[in-house]
Amino acid sequence: MTPLRDPYTPKIAERQEPFVVLEGVSGVGKSTLAQRLAKRLGAATIHTLTDPHTSWSDSVNRELRPLPQFAFYLSGLLHVSDVVRQALSVGPVVADRYVVSVLACHAAVNHAGLGQVQEMIAPFLPYLVVPDATFCLVSSDSSLKERMGTKTDVKQDDTDLFDIPGRLARLQQNFQAVIDEDPTAVLLPTDGRSPDDLADAIVKYLEDRRA
Repeated sequence: MTPLRDPYTPKIAERQEPFVVLEGVSGVGKSTLAQRLAKRLGAATIHTLTDPHTSWSDSVNRELRPLPQFAFYLSGLLHVSDVVRQALSVGPVVADRYVVSVLACHAAVNHAGLGQVQEMIAPFLPYLVVPDATFCLVSSDSSLKERMGTKTDVKQDDTDLFDIPGRLARLQQNFQAVIDEDPTAVLLPTDGRSPDDLADAIVKYLEDRRA
């Protein structure tokens, strides 16, 4: 595929504010950490998928086959990148999920080869805003189950992690494979650490990079 040109080329303004992404399986603590981190950084928080895609995701997952599903999530990713680009003109941005989740989750849920999904998304990567850092939250299975038991907004994706045989293992394997190839990725173990502790670690990482 040839590179995208006007009117598809994104408008890229001078960027000085950090763009931080939090990744990991459902229930690992991304949303809570995003709120704490945004407060510390004075950042906007963005969830992938953002509106208008959010309200359609359940129907898409239930009714569409894998390729149309992928097209939906790709369109959401392209849209959220525009939202991030605009928000960065005002201040820092913290995103709950981004490229890593689209790759890892789509491949795991649909029993697709991760390499095949990566090939499909590759032509669009130049359009996407590159994070300054992608923090992949990891926890033990026992800690994840404990967190899931206290989660108040449990969704189908959450319950499927443990109800569908092999789902969690496939997701964890895919996340690891993607972040191993991502130069922005930083592993962030969460067991025994509070959201404030994790926010401290991220802020220190960002400060050290600026020094």
